[in-house]
Amino acid sequence: MEIMTLSSTAFGAGLVFARIGSMLMLFPGIGESSVPIRMRLALALVLAVMIGSLLGDRLPPVPEQPLALAGLIGGEVLIGLMFGAIARLMMSALAVAGQMSGMQTGLAFAQTFDPSQGRQGAIFATFLNLTAVVLIFTTGLHHMFISGLVGSYELIPIGVIPAAGDPAALATDTVARSFRLGIQMAAPLIAFGLIFYLALGVLSRLMPQVQIFFVAMPGNVLVGLMIFALSFSAMLGVWLRYIEEYGALLN
Repeated sequence: MEIMTLSSTAFGAGLVFARIGSMLMLFPGIGESSVPIRMRLALALVLAVMIGSLLGDRLPPVPEQPLALAGLIGGEVLIGLMFGAIARLMMSALAVAGQMSGMQTGLAFAQTFDPSQGRQGAIFATFLNLTAVVLIFTTGLHHMFISGLVGSYELIPIGVIPAAGDPAALATDTVARSFRLGIQMAAPLIAFGLIFYLALGVLSRLMPQVQIFFVAMPGNVLVGLMIFALSFSAMLGVWLRYIEEYGALLN
């Protein structure tokens, strides 16, 4: 009897760990590449044991067939990856806003390694991503993500595989909203860029013998940096509300 109870407990913890671990590996803040993998695995294991005890009777019995067990665990991994990937896609709004800001200020080619994206990115995008990760922890949004791990079982119970079209539609909608939000965040710099380059075009027609672009480029960078500094807090405030909606959806 004790052996059966122990095996059921281990099965429940492992089944919860399959979903929780997949989500934590991709969640913003907790799932950053700068966080050691062992720490993420240890956190996922602790949370799996705790959440498994909360789920109680909602955990299915141990399947007798190995294929059924593999299918059940594989389904939980896919569900966890779906929730985590949607949260990770929301970070792309910062990359869009940073890239657009760099293009309008003439600093699009000033790139550095972005730990959140795992590749080279515009310096504005890297700065926005790093600051956003700090804000996730300072504002307590990571607590909402952790509580959302339990809420995910209310949205999709264990053993239920969503229709293939639902994750695809959700991902498409998230990408569209993230791109639109990134453009909105960079709207002050986009407006400045349109006015600035329109004025340069008029001046180049009036004074074709002068290299207006090279003369005005330092002013473009200076004014662009000033506008970015003034709108920086508003940019991140809009993004925080956006990601908070996703955390509230899970809860």
